[in-house]
Amino acid sequence: MQRRHFLALTGAAFALPALPLHAANLTPSDTLLTWYKLVIELVRHTATYSPPVAARAFGYLGVAAYESLASGTGATSLAGQINGLTALPAREAGTYDEALVLHAVLSETVAAFFGNTGPTGQRSMAAMRDKLGMKLRGGVAEDVAARSAAYGLAVAKHIEDYSKSDGGHDVKNMGFPMEWTLQKGPEFWVPTSVIVQQQAPLLPNWGKNRPFAMPVDAPCTAGDPPAYSEDPTSEFYKEAMEVYEVSKTLTDDQKAIARFWSDDPMLSPTPPGHWISITLQTLHRDGTDALHAADALARVGMVVSDAFVACWADKIHYNRLRPVTYIKRVIDKAWEPMLITPPFAEYPSGHSTQSGAAAVVLTAVFGENFAFDDATHADDGIKPRHFPNFDAAAAEAAASRLYGGIHFRAANENGLRQGAEVGSFINTLKTLA
Repeated sequence: MQRRHFLALTGAAFALPALPLHAANLTPSDTLLTWYKLVIELVRHTATYSPPVAARAFGYLGVAAYESLASGTGATSLAGQINGLTALPAREAGTYDEALVLHAVLSETVAAFFGNTGPTGQRSMAAMRDKLGMKLRGGVAEDVAARSAAYGLAVAKHIEDYSKSDGGHDVKNMGFPMEWTLQKGPEFWVPTSVIVQQQAPLLPNWGKNRPFAMPVDAPCTAGDPPAYSEDPTSEFYKEAMEVYEVSKTLTDDQKAIARFWSDDPMLSPTPPGHWISITLQTLHRDGTDALHAADALARVGMVVSDAFVACWADKIHYNRLRPVTYIKRVIDKAWEPMLITPPFAEYPSGHSTQSGAAAVVLTAVFGENFAFDDATHADDGIKPRHFPNFDAAAAEAAASRLYGGIHFRAANENGLRQGAEVGSFINTLKTLA
């Protein structure tokens, strides 16, 4: 379902999707995917949802949805497998309506994780809760509906409490520290924006957050970048010159790739939302039951969240300057990149790390050589792109950052490898098997 048909922005709220007239036609899978489409829009329209913050929300929403269904099917809980998650509430004896369980857990968790969205988003969440809930309760015995809602709420509260101890719960000033001392040295990051708030790096402590499956005390690393140098024979200079020369000869397709994967906050669902969108498109295209869909969304949500924790730990550790800083200083003071440079250190590339992570997980879920069309930005006038597999999409996402002039090659290539390592920990989790 295209975005304009699903959530056209109106003066009151995001318009809700057309739903079947009869509750019997609403499956648990319909409920899950409908809520996730609203979440994609909330990310797009919530000012504080930078990529790491959005990824964290996707992780917890996915875990909550999966756990609420796993308890009724005999699937394996993530409790005891992912860092810090304790046993979830058990189901009381009696019959449950799984769509109502999902609706209850997502009504609560979406409201909790998007509590700071604007008035339009608040009205949209309330409308989804009330309108979808009314349809789902039609024809369901009162005791079953009450039991299902109570259980979904209990799961949601458990996950919300779990999330509050990870280090990323309280984001102030949109993630920018109020005070920050720049590291001295030519190789280190300096602000590239004139915006006062962005004279400090975004979320400098994010790399200390508790991940889901990645080891807490041993985050995956991208490894060392090429040593900083202004010597024209050095590897670092060559990588900078590559960014500069590519920017002068960009093809129409390379420009399209840069725009397709740009995924700027407030203008898109953000980079992690892009991979959630790919997952949703695949689930919608091929159809699947709610448990398998929730498992896929939980895995992708957790892995992009862990990828940003790993990536941000390296960004602060290496604190590498951006291409625009180096190129203006050493090569051409008049040069400008195609894309706006984000307000944080260059190495490694967040796009690359989270894309490499998502590709590894989606390949494990859907299989090797799984071809697909990505229409994430179709309603914004950007044509869908075709990929023979998830690795190809991740590689293109990484390359887009070089085309856009905001990353050196090493940040992209090493970021992809870092992401693949992050993904390997998610792939060891036992769920449906």
